[in-house]
Amino acid sequence: MRLRLALSAAATSLLIAGLGAATPAHASQFDDLTVNGTGTIAADGTITLSGTYRCLPDDTPGPVFVGSTLVQGGESTGIGGTRAVCDGQVRGWTNTSMGTTAGSRYKRGEATVRAHLMKLNTKSGLPMPKLLAHEEARGELK
Repeated sequence: MRLRLALSAAATSLLIAGLGAATPAHASQFDDLTVNGTGTIAADGTITLSGTYRCLPDDTPGPVFVGSTLVQGGESTGIGGTRAVCDGQVRGWTNTSMGTTAGSRYKRGEATVRAHLMKLNTKSGLPMPKLLAHEEARGELK
């Protein structure tokens, strides 16, 4: 789980640093991503965010992930990463950050969720993130 969280955070950082504006031509036609309007924060601080995604398979090697970030007040934290199945079907994603470290910064109430559907293209040997879709939605932590 830690590797997946670290990989998601690293890929999201790379996207924000320089690739956030790059969207492939087919993204609006086939790849899609939604964020549910309600997330949860458990008594132990575990945060859960969710939504749906759809992506098509392609010939480039590398995994596809749904990464998410929770924003509330002045705080912003990556919340998990889900491995995506790119077969053209609409599928659900759920990302969780366990423990009180991330959860202690957040409270029930209004928040923003940013989600990214990204492929880590490994053709060159180094994983290079390719943004397939993104969504930002205001919602509520319950």
